[in-house]
Amino acid sequence: QVQLVESGGGLVQAGGSLRLSCVASGMSRFIFRLNDMSWYRQAPGEQRELVATETSECTRYYTDSVKGRYTISRDNTQNTVALQMNSLKPEETAVYFCHRKRGGIESWGQGIQVTVSS
Repeated sequence: QVQLVESGGGLVQAGGSLRLSCVASGMSRFIFRLNDMSWYRQAPGEQRELVATETSECTRYYTDSVKGRYTISRDNTQNTVALQMNSLKPEETAVYFCHRKRGGIESWGQGIQVTVSS
Protein backbone atom coordinates (compact mmCIF):
# COMPACT_ATOMS: atom_id res chain seq x y z
CA GLN A 1 0.00 0.00 0.00
CA VAL A 2 1.38 3.38 -1.01
CA GLN A 3 1.97 5.85 1.79
CA LEU A 4 3.08 9.45 1.57
CA VAL A 5 4.60 10.91 4.72
CA GLU A 6 5.32 14.63 5.03
CA SER A 7 7.86 16.25 7.33
CA GLY A 8 9.45 19.64 7.88
CA GLY A 9 6.48 21.75 8.82
CA GLY A 10 6.27 24.03 11.81
CA LEU A 11 6.17 27.63 12.92
CA VAL A 12 8.14 30.32 11.13
CA GLN A 13 8.11 34.10 11.12
CA ALA A 14 6.96 36.03 8.09
CA GLY A 15 9.80 36.28 5.60
CA GLY A 16 11.34 33.05 6.79
CA SER A 17 11.83 29.73 5.05
CA LEU A 18 10.78 26.14 5.49
CA ARG A 19 11.54 23.00 3.56
CA LEU A 20 8.89 20.31 3.39
CA SER A 21 9.75 16.76 2.46
CA CYS A 22 7.59 13.83 1.44
CA VAL A 23 8.66 10.22 1.30
CA ALA A 24 6.67 7.73 -0.74
CA SER A 25 6.74 4.16 0.50
CA GLY A 26 5.10 1.05 -0.86
CA MET A 27 6.17 1.67 -4.44
CA SER A 28 9.31 0.93 -6.39
CA ARG A 29 11.60 3.65 -7.67
CA PHE A 30 10.47 2.72 -11.17
CA ILE A 31 6.83 3.35 -10.31
CA PHE A 32 7.61 6.50 -8.32
CA ARG A 33 9.29 7.97 -11.39
CA LEU A 34 6.06 7.55 -13.35
CA ASN A 35 4.04 9.65 -10.92
CA ASP A 36 3.31 13.36 -11.04
CA MET A 37 4.19 14.65 -7.56
CA SER A 38 2.49 17.69 -6.11
CA TRP A 39 2.07 19.80 -3.03
CA TYR A 40 -1.33 21.17 -2.07
CA ARG A 41 -2.37 23.30 0.88
CA GLN A 42 -5.57 23.95 2.72
CA ALA A 43 -6.09 26.93 4.98
CA PRO A 44 -8.85 26.94 7.62
CA GLY A 45 -12.22 27.41 5.99
CA GLU A 46 -10.72 27.30 2.53
CA GLN A 47 -10.64 24.76 -0.27
CA ARG A 48 -7.55 22.73 -0.89
CA GLU A 49 -5.42 24.34 -3.58
CA LEU A 50 -2.61 23.13 -5.76
CA VAL A 51 0.69 24.81 -4.91
CA ALA A 52 3.28 23.08 -7.08
CA THR A 53 3.72 20.02 -9.29
CA GLU A 54 6.70 18.25 -10.74
CA THR A 55 5.54 15.86 -13.41
CA SER A 56 6.99 12.49 -14.27
CA GLU A 57 8.81 14.29 -17.08
CA CYS A 58 10.26 16.78 -14.60
CA THR A 59 8.16 19.70 -15.77
CA ARG A 60 7.42 22.06 -12.91
CA TYR A 61 4.27 24.04 -12.34
CA TYR A 62 3.59 26.64 -9.63
CA THR A 63 0.51 28.54 -8.66
CA ASP A 64 1.04 32.22 -9.40
CA SER A 65 1.23 33.36 -5.80
CA VAL A 66 4.33 31.27 -5.04
CA LYS A 67 6.32 31.70 -8.23
CA GLY A 68 9.85 32.87 -7.51
CA ARG A 69 9.60 31.91 -3.83
CA TYR A 70 8.85 28.20 -3.80
CA THR A 71 10.77 25.39 -5.45
CA ILE A 72 9.55 21.83 -5.89
CA SER A 73 12.08 19.11 -6.48
CA ARG A 74 11.99 15.35 -6.61
CA ASP A 75 14.61 12.69 -6.08
CA ASN A 76 13.63 9.58 -7.98
CA THR A 77 16.44 7.60 -6.37
CA GLN A 78 14.96 8.20 -2.90
CA ASN A 79 11.23 8.34 -3.69
CA THR A 80 11.04 11.82 -2.26
CA VAL A 81 9.67 15.19 -3.23
CA ALA A 82 10.52 18.42 -1.46
CA LEU A 83 9.07 21.91 -1.35
CA GLN A 84 11.43 24.74 -0.49
CA MET A 85 9.40 27.73 0.66
CA ASN A 86 11.06 31.13 0.99
CA SER A 87 9.76 34.57 1.94
CA LEU A 88 6.77 33.01 3.63
CA LYS A 89 3.67 35.10 4.31
CA PRO A 90 1.13 34.79 7.13
CA GLU A 91 -1.62 34.05 4.63
CA GLU A 92 0.28 30.92 3.64
CA THR A 93 -0.52 29.35 6.98
CA ALA A 94 -2.15 26.05 6.08
CA VAL A 95 -1.93 22.30 6.18
CA TYR A 96 0.30 21.19 3.33
CA PHE A 97 -0.33 17.87 1.62
CA CYS A 98 1.85 15.70 -0.55
CA HIS A 99 0.05 14.11 -3.51
CA ARG A 100 0.92 11.65 -6.20
CA LYS A 101 -0.94 10.76 -9.36
CA ARG A 102 -0.38 8.30 -12.14
CA GLY A 103 -3.25 7.97 -14.56
CA GLY A 104 -6.38 7.38 -12.50
CA ILE A 105 -4.46 6.38 -9.37
CA GLU A 106 -3.68 8.92 -6.70
CA SER A 107 -2.70 9.09 -3.04
CA TRP A 108 -2.52 11.78 -0.39
CA GLY A 109 -0.31 12.28 2.60
CA GLN A 110 -1.83 13.02 5.98
CA GLY A 111 -0.79 16.66 5.80
CA ILE A 112 1.56 18.78 7.83
CA GLN A 113 0.95 22.13 9.48
CA VAL A 114 2.80 25.24 8.39
CA THR A 115 2.19 28.34 10.47
CA VAL A 116 3.61 31.71 9.46
CA SER A 117 3.49 34.33 12.17
CA SER A 118 3.31 38.04 11.42
